[in-house]
Amino acid sequence: MQGSANLNIMIKAARRAGRSLSKDFREVENLQATAKSPGDFVSKADIAAEAILREDLMEARPNYGWMAEESDEEVGKDPTRRWIVDPLDGTTNFLHGLPHWGVSIALEFKGEIVSAVVYDPSKDEMFVAEKGQGAWLNEGRLRVSGRTKMIECIFATGVPFGGRADLPETLQDMARILPGCAGVRRWGAAALDLAYVAAGRYDGYWERGLHAWDIAAGLLIVREAGGLVEPIDRKGDVLNDGAMIAANGGMFDAFAKLVRG
Repeated sequence: MQGSANLNIMIKAARRAGRSLSKDFREVENLQATAKSPGDFVSKADIAAEAILREDLMEARPNYGWMAEESDEEVGKDPTRRWIVDPLDGTTNFLHGLPHWGVSIALEFKGEIVSAVVYDPSKDEMFVAEKGQGAWLNEGRLRVSGRTKMIECIFATGVPFGGRADLPETLQDMARILPGCAGVRRWGAAALDLAYVAAGRYDGYWERGLHAWDIAAGLLIVREAGGLVEPIDRKGDVLNDGAMIAANGGMFDAFAKLVRG
């Protein structure tokens, strides 16, 4: 697609951060069999990738604000625009040598996401979208799936870990959803889960306990691919609450009803 100047900046930054992470990923696979700490190594890789993104994005647009996982939020001289960045979505996968992780970059304008990039370096898949311009994977246009029968649908979610308080709620969700569908996947990278909904690989996705940088880019990509995104709590806000439902239009109401119980 012929993207805006901002989108082209985002794509170039994502590729450069992806190259850095890919190099570190090859090293972290080797660390699994050593006495060194893979966790510490991955943390350094994450921080290094964020530094690359910050350098490229803020050098190009120094007046914009900044929100990212590994650094403090900053309000820019232009308070209407803000970068929302996750340099390594799927950190646990990266740590364990699983090639399913990505770089997520969103541009917010007056409280609305207007440009988005989710890059999967392991597969060289670049998911992009701009408001009103559609969503794309590399050079191909994205559309959500057209499935309308629950039993044919595959959904994705994140299963809470480490004793998080929302685990029982998620298990209850799955007890309602699993009996009537073709399966639920838990691949551990929210940005890629949303990109996969946009690509029609998943028919829907839901999760709680997310941060804005996990989902800001993905939600625009889903919407521009023809999908629907709503907060789980109808009175909530997806970015601020971090609890969301995304699906194709034909399945959304039935799927959302199950998630909301």
